[in-house]
Amino acid sequence: MKRINVLYNEKPCYDIVINNSWDMLSEEISKFDVKSRKICIVTESNVGPLFAKDVRDIVSKLCSKCILFEFPAGEKSKNLDMINELYEVLIKEKFDRNDLLIALGGGVVGDMTGFAAATYLRGIRFIQIPTSLLAQVDSSIGGKTGVDFRGYKNMVGAFKQPSLVYINLSTLKTLKNREFLSGMGEVIKYGFIRNKDFFGWLSENVDAVKALDDDALEYLVATSCYAKKEVVENDFTEKGERATLNFGHTIGHAVEKMKNFSLLHGECVAIGMKAALEISLRKNMISEEEYNKGINLIKEYDLPIDTDGINAEEVISATLNDKKMDSGVIKFILINGTGNAVIDKTVTREDMLMAVNNILV
Repeated sequence: MKRINVLYNEKPCYDIVINNSWDMLSEEISKFDVKSRKICIVTESNVGPLFAKDVRDIVSKLCSKCILFEFPAGEKSKNLDMINELYEVLIKEKFDRNDLLIALGGGVVGDMTGFAAATYLRGIRFIQIPTSLLAQVDSSIGGKTGVDFRGYKNMVGAFKQPSLVYINLSTLKTLKNREFLSGMGEVIKYGFIRNKDFFGWLSENVDAVKALDDDALEYLVATSCYAKKEVVENDFTEKGERATLNFGHTIGHAVEKMKNFSLLHGECVAIGMKAALEISLRKNMISEEEYNKGINLIKEYDLPIDTDGINAEEVISATLNDKKMDSGVIKFILINGTGNAVIDKTVTREDMLMAVNNILV
């Protein structure tokens, strides 16, 4: 078991607990004095049948009442209408500010549960139990929550820190291969933006990671969590350094929208990372060798580096509606050498057009 403490203003805020089972879940939740409290487990239709019973059996012994809210799986459920349905259940069950929500699932579940926790009664506690690789290494950490709005990803949201992140690595072995590899898009990102040694480790351990080797998974998840928590501690509300976590996301989000979410998030991030590498190379911030190693690493994990069926001008227009805009200027995340991300506000339309044309087939 590994425990990573996340700080806020240099004081302990919450723990990330990494384990290979549910064995420690009861002990961890008991720390929140839930004996007389109600708990709502929020999950979705793919994850619920796999893990909801196990988690509910554990939680029910700790609190006065445990209920389950399950919604249809997929990005299509990540909207205010579904949040309203959750509000109605919480009101009907008389949840108050001392009660608790648990997000059991991937990034969609975590984002939605966190947003509901941030806004219901102006804020109640919630726990993240991420079951996908993408959620374990990225979206469950840092308190960014939200829903999509009329096709624009995460356009409505709030910052709400979880009380606990409990990661059971064994859940990764239930993922479809494509879903696991999609999560690798966010993992590889940390090598590009922050940790050159981790980039090297990912290159050297492709077979072990793809085979879901226990030791490899623990190292991969723990290293990613530590990288994310360091950035978050320095910039909880994304005023500066935290924006570097958006490497690959500006064009990636636009592709995701243009493809009508037919590609998984990590796949779109991988495509977006190639575009960002193209611009970094164009600006002489990385060498041809670094560029090639980066592209090769993305391909080693069977992630896409291009797509079809979309228009370059439409992709660029979509980036102008991205929430990462700053006074009409796109904050583009580039790398100045592997392991060193920078925020660049000088990326031109010509730069973007070149990069987008290089991801289209």
